[in-house]
Parts: sequence; structure tokens; C-alpha cells
Amino acid sequence: MSIRSMTGFAQVKSLAGEGTSFTLSLKSVNHRFLDPQLRLPLELDELEMKIRRILKERLARGHVEVTLSVDRRGGGGYEFNREMVGGYVEAFRKATKEYGITGEPDLNNVFRMPGALGATLPLDGNFEASVLAALDLAIQKLNLMREQEGRGMEAELRRRLDSLEQATEEVSKLRAGVSRAYMEKVRLRMQELLENADQDRILQEAAILAERSDIQEELVRLHTHIEHFRKLLDQAEEAGKKLDFLLQELNREANTLLSKTSSVAGDGLRITELGLQMKSEIEKCREQVQNLE
Repeated sequence: MSIRSMTGFAQVKSLAGEGTSFTLSLKSVNHRFLDPQLRLPLELDELEMKIRRILKERLARGHVEVTLSVDRRGGGGYEFNREMVGGYVEAFRKATKEYGITGEPDLNNVFRMPGALGATLPLDGNFEASVLAALDLAIQKLNLMREQEGRGMEAELRRRLDSLEQATEEVSKLRAGVSRAYMEKVRLRMQELLENADQDRILQEAAILAERSDIQEELVRLHTHIEHFRKLLDQAEEAGKKLDFLLQELNREANTLLSKTSSVAGDGLRITELGLQMKSEIEKCREQVQNLE
């Protein structure tokens, strides 16, 4: 299975017996979880439960709108939603009595309300089977579109990772010089404050402070997270949440790297530039990952 985007659209038109046709549409956008929203004729409550179960089995994440519209060309009539219409009429008459107004509710207006009026449907096994078969085809088409978009997103993520890795390697080359510069800075500052102190003691304290400001651990974690990120892309599974978490960790390491080197001149300034570049690449990756299934 390929990496998938959560954005896609699919539509299937089909027949369900003589004189009856329907259109089934699926529209998907990004969401933290699977969030199906179904728009079906009122009579199809049992079918709705089956559609929800199938969506849960076939899709991992995304806000998915499912719309089923039915067209009957002959026979059958219309039915109204008694609960909705009855509630409207009762509320109308209660209001006229409370405010002393005369009048009767206009059913023409009531029946224009969404869900108030619909065609009676031949809810037999053939109709349900036809809709479920169309749903299977629509999900295939939706996933195909999401996989096509996912391949483009994966290619961009890999380019961003390459850039992030190059920046990390350049920082690694500058690390030793920055550590020496930081140690010298601390040594000079301590000597200013303690002119009569033991020079060996000053050097020991400076070395300890320089070690605490070393960025080796951050560089190791950056390399590890980048490698893990690539492996998740290679596995081609629903990895959106895992990738998003890894990017949070990468951003945390980039922030720590910047905080440790911000006060060092020379190569420290170049590391600051590279750290900001890392954060930019990480943020662009997050924009892509948040739309992956």
C-alpha cells in the first residue's frame, strides 16, 4: 500500500432495479481521526450502519462525506417525516396561541425544509446490494486518488529530508570549532571575574560548561529521527500520526541546538542560520504530513 493523502473525491452512478438509479459520492479531507458524515434518504437507517462499518474497515483517517441521492422514474410516491412536520405544526400553533395570532402553517413551506419530504424507496435486498457494491467501487476510486496525491507528497517530503540532513551534517562539521570558541569565551569571562584564581581550576570549570553546551546529542537525535522518518515512508502504511510526532521531536532538537549556540560568534552564526533553515524545512514537512492518512 502506498502513502495516502487524506484528500480525494469519487463518484459512482448505478442502477438498482427497473426505474431506480442512484449516485453515490465520497469526498474526503484531512482530519485527526476518521470522521464519516453521511447524507442518505431517511428510510436508509439500516444501510447507514453498514456503510459506516465498511468505511471504518477501509479508511484510517479523514473527514469523509458520503452522499447518496436516489432517482425514481416511475411508480412510488412521496413520504414525509412525520416527526419533523408534526413538531413544526405543533410549534406553529403554540406560538399563534401564545401571541394571539391567527393563521395556519403553510405545508408548502414545511415540505421545503431539508429532510421533511422524500420519495418512498423500494428498500429490497437488491437496492442495498447495489449501493454496497457501488460503495466498494467508490472507495477504490477514492483511495486511488489519495494514493496518487500521496506519492507527490512523499516525493516532496524526501526532498525536504535531504535538505534537513545536509544542514545537520554541516552543523556536525562546525561543532568542534564552536565548542572550542565557547570554552574560550567562558575561560576569559571567568578569568575576568577571578583574576587571582587557580588557572587549572578555571580551565576545568570552563570545560564543564562547554560540555554542557555541546550539541553532539542533538545532532545524533536529528540523524536518528531523519532515518526513522525515511523508514516510515518506506513502509508505506498509515503513518501520518507517527510522522507528525517525529517532526515535533525534530523541531525540539533544532530549538535546543539554536539555544546552545546562539551566543557564540564565528561558526556559531552559521549554525544559527542552519538551525533556522532546519526549522523551516521541518515546518514545511508538517504542512504535508498533516494531510497524510
